[in-house]
Amino acid sequence: MASTNNSKPPSQNRWIWLILGLVVVFVVLYSYIHQTPLKVHVTTVERGPIRSVISTNGKIEPIQNFEAHAPISTTVKSLLVKEGDHVHKGQLLMQLDDADVRTQAAKAQAQIKAAQADQSALKTGGTQEEVLTLNSQVIKALNARDAAQRNLDALRRLQQEGAASAGEVRAAADSLQRSEADLNLLEQKQKDRYSKPEIARIEAQSAEAQASYDAAQDALLKSSVRAPFDGMVYSLPVKAGAFVQNGELLLQEADLSQVLVRAFADEPDVGRLQTGQKVEITWDALPGRTWTGTVNTVPSTVKLRGTRNVGETTCIVENKDLRLLPNVNVGVTIIVAEHHSVLTLQRDALRIDEAKPYVYRIVNNHLKRQTIEFSLQNLTRVEITAGLSEGDMVALPADDKPLVEGALVKVVP
Repeated sequence: MASTNNSKPPSQNRWIWLILGLVVVFVVLYSYIHQTPLKVHVTTVERGPIRSVISTNGKIEPIQNFEAHAPISTTVKSLLVKEGDHVHKGQLLMQLDDADVRTQAAKAQAQIKAAQADQSALKTGGTQEEVLTLNSQVIKALNARDAAQRNLDALRRLQQEGAASAGEVRAAADSLQRSEADLNLLEQKQKDRYSKPEIARIEAQSAEAQASYDAAQDALLKSSVRAPFDGMVYSLPVKAGAFVQNGELLLQEADLSQVLVRAFADEPDVGRLQTGQKVEITWDALPGRTWTGTVNTVPSTVKLRGTRNVGETTCIVENKDLRLLPNVNVGVTIIVAEHHSVLTLQRDALRIDEAKPYVYRIVNNHLKRQTIEFSLQNLTRVEITAGLSEGDMVALPADDKPLVEGALVKVVP
């Protein structure tokens, strides 16, 4: 009976064996970890610069650009430059055949002189001959009116004396009235020689003649293509002797000492852009060369470009050697932030657990979990602001085995 009372239930025995098994596993695992070194790579906390950048592509555009277009349909009489030539302000670059436009200018000038004569006649009341004739007619009409008045006065006195009839007086009065009407008409002509439609026609002819002359002079001026500023001829699509249509592009010149780079930032990076940020430009055609500048404008919208949603930003870039050419595609690096002489660590060593960043330091050949704080980061490195010191060694896994707190490690290349 006593032996039966001291026996334990089977379920309780199973729990005891399970606990003992877990203890054995833990002991074995702990022994394995601490006796078999984990192979790790090592990276060191270093002091130096770090920067966060946006890398994208862009295209060169001239800031100060000049395009010459044919003012008329004509032929290219002579070309005095070639593509790539550096030119100075006022230098003659191209001469178009301007014979027709000179004829047009002369014709327009003659029309202006005729219009000026009409304008002068409008102000004076007619041509000199017309004015003299009208003045003579007014004097004659005035004398006729005065004579008719004297005749009427004389007949009225004679009528009172019975020497003139009432019919004679009425006839004299009618004659005076006609003379006054003729005089009034001539005086009105002196004041208002031209009607409103005639004035409008003369003014329109004058304006048209002036416009024709101005257009001819402008075409004549543009037939001699001159450089408006110091720069480089970078596009010359026509040849000497070629016929060009009115408005056709003749050449392009630009001041390339400064150029505009139109860069295309991916949508997630748009919010990081600010005016004044430093920019570095590279061009595959000149490997190893870098040009610098600053962000000039930030995107106001995002648009689809190929398969990318991008925001267009413009950058002003120094190009003192004039090697960057309009319309070429370039690499663009926008420096969002840059810190100097700070602690940095290889980014692959950083881990985050429950939003808390940490690394595994190597202390006496064992791993020690170290909570850290960081700020600036890029694709390869991260700035350490707390938790590590310069020279600290931090582990990176060398194989697929996880890093564990307290594990013995062996550093491998």
